[in-house]
Amino acid sequence: MKSLIVASTREDAGKTSLIIGLAKALKMRFGYVKPLGDRFLYRKKRLWDYDAALLTTLFDLGEEPESISLGFDHSKLRYMYDRVSVLEALRGVIDRIGHDRDVVFLESGKDLSYGASVHLDPLTISQETGIPVLIVAGGGEDEIADDLAFIKRFVTSDEATVAGVIVNKVVHLEEFRTEHLGEIEEIGVEVFGALPYEADLHTLSVSTIADRLFARVLAGDEGLNRPIRTVVVGAMSVSAAVGDPRIAAPDKLVISSGDRSDMILAVLDAGGTAGIVLTNNIVPPASVTAKASELGIPLLLVPKDTYETALQVEAIRPLLTADDADKIERLEVLVSEHVDLKRLTAVL
Repeated sequence: MKSLIVASTREDAGKTSLIIGLAKALKMRFGYVKPLGDRFLYRKKRLWDYDAALLTTLFDLGEEPESISLGFDHSKLRYMYDRVSVLEALRGVIDRIGHDRDVVFLESGKDLSYGASVHLDPLTISQETGIPVLIVAGGGEDEIADDLAFIKRFVTSDEATVAGVIVNKVVHLEEFRTEHLGEIEEIGVEVFGALPYEADLHTLSVSTIADRLFARVLAGDEGLNRPIRTVVVGAMSVSAAVGDPRIAAPDKLVISSGDRSDMILAVLDAGGTAGIVLTNNIVPPASVTAKASELGIPLLLVPKDTYETALQVEAIRPLLTADDADKIERLEVLVSEHVDLKRLTAVL
């Protein structure tokens, strides 16, 4: 059994998406471990890690999501384990999940330091187990170069085995290859590939907004899988809204108080609306919900006011779901086309 730690220098680098793409492209029997959960998901009175739940569901891994993480709460883990025992427990999880598997992916937290106080950061795990670390680097070109230079300079072979890096979400891929890739390779870090940024992979769906806001769906259930590319706060007058190009934009989510029937109807008539979030727990008249149902446009009811709701929506990050078949297929293609899989598997 081979193992690989997938870590990142910064938050939202795309580790989970890359693991999914690798799992699909490599065509290998794989297992998945999230040593320290960091994306909480409360379901059926049990606490799961979102990524663990996604991978086990998507690939039918035969594991309960909570069984592939040692925990979430740092203070509880510090009470339960010391350095020796926590790493021994992790080895037990890896051995159990890796039984009859070709490779086990271990996904670390949001950055290289996450979990260090409980000895579950990627560098400590690599040092103690000998499992190589694959760095997923994202951000601007200068940030990527800084992060990789830091790793090369300060992470010694005694501390961790850094196998190499995959650069993710590159906006201008050809420019990056011609102007920056050589500089990164001169640092002495193995680069297995660079993946382009694709906006469609990073869109939110209306269902994600509904789940994260704990919204009540009043109408338009069939439209919950629609993508969102623009968010508009409908606090203006109807006359102003009609002249606002954002109201005419496709795939928009509109946030408006539930008592603004005039605004809600104008948004429904504008076309291209992915969904409408109704704030202040105000249910609009039946004629409004009936029209939304007819058009298949979700109406999501939430208790907070429009300003607070807009802040909540702004803070939501796009996460893959098991229903994102098109995105998952695209990830497989991107990894197959832009990652040197032969070189990567050779370091396992």
